[in-house]
Amino acid sequence: MTDVLVRREGRLGRLTLDRPASLNALTLGMVRTIDAALTAWDHDDAIAAVLIDGEGERAFCAGGDIRTLYDAARGGAWAEARTYFFEEYRLNARLGRYPKPVVSVMHGLAMGGGIGLGAHVAFRIVTETSRLALPECGIGFSPDVGGTFRLGRAPGETGLHAALTGARLDPADAIACGFADRLVPSEQLGALRDGLSGCRGRDEVAALIEALAVAPAASRLVAARDWIDNAYAHETAEAILAALTSSSEGESREAATTIDRNSPGSVKIALRAVREARRTPTLTACLEREFRVTLSRIRDPDFIEGIRAAVVDKDRTPRWQPARLADVTEVEVARHFVAPEGEAGLGLSA
Repeated sequence: MTDVLVRREGRLGRLTLDRPASLNALTLGMVRTIDAALTAWDHDDAIAAVLIDGEGERAFCAGGDIRTLYDAARGGAWAEARTYFFEEYRLNARLGRYPKPVVSVMHGLAMGGGIGLGAHVAFRIVTETSRLALPECGIGFSPDVGGTFRLGRAPGETGLHAALTGARLDPADAIACGFADRLVPSEQLGALRDGLSGCRGRDEVAALIEALAVAPAASRLVAARDWIDNAYAHETAEAILAALTSSSEGESREAATTIDRNSPGSVKIALRAVREARRTPTLTACLEREFRVTLSRIRDPDFIEGIRAAVVDKDRTPRWQPARLADVTEVEVARHFVAPEGEAGLGLSA
């Protein structure tokens, strides 16, 4: 059982993540099922478009199956963990350049691995229930699945704010920050699915979505750019935290509290990764960098400790190593961006 429903509906190839009790958390089997379906439909003239959505009302996909990754990392099963991320990131890249129009419906929660499935395709839909986030700094990890590519292109410093705090983006924020394209009300999703089954190409898909979409509200995140841009423009994580803490804005101080609670190592790694992503022209190049960081980070104590505190024991009191931003050196950060000896990477073309 792969927990993905694969079927044809007219001219539409439809993929539905089917683990609603687990918020459609993404397993390696699910990655492989999606990839196999894309391969089958790639040159199938009967399929004109692909739809990816999730079963249940609560989530499109709340991320990777991190409990399984925790068990692998805790047991030293590095090859198993590498296989998961290798295949997941290659799927993220494939979705970003699939030759047929892919539509994602990121209803409910879309976090971590859900961003990798939904935020790089040709047509990215959110509903009024959508909440998107890359909360990896809170579990001793770092934004991945191509997330740094999107974060690096968000307006001003909003992407850096979202990376370091794991802020949840509502539909307006998601569209304004480049993670989604259009807002389609939940009551119109049936019409969207029905319409897609008859579409014969990209132009018809675009016209259908445009007919069903509504204008989002103003983005609260973009409206807060004055304090966000001022604080996150500082060079170091320590200076950013100090600026947020000293601000008169309540939201700024809340951001400081969140960053101070997150893994110091993850915060500094994410800061560098997002800033480097701004200078990186392609999604695939960002994924290659993220893969290097991931292979290093999963071997660090913070990855196991972060998942333990958030998912396993749920005590919400992680003991980070190092425990302070000041103790995370630039040398320590830099080592995560270097491929291990003999590591070939994802093998993606630019």
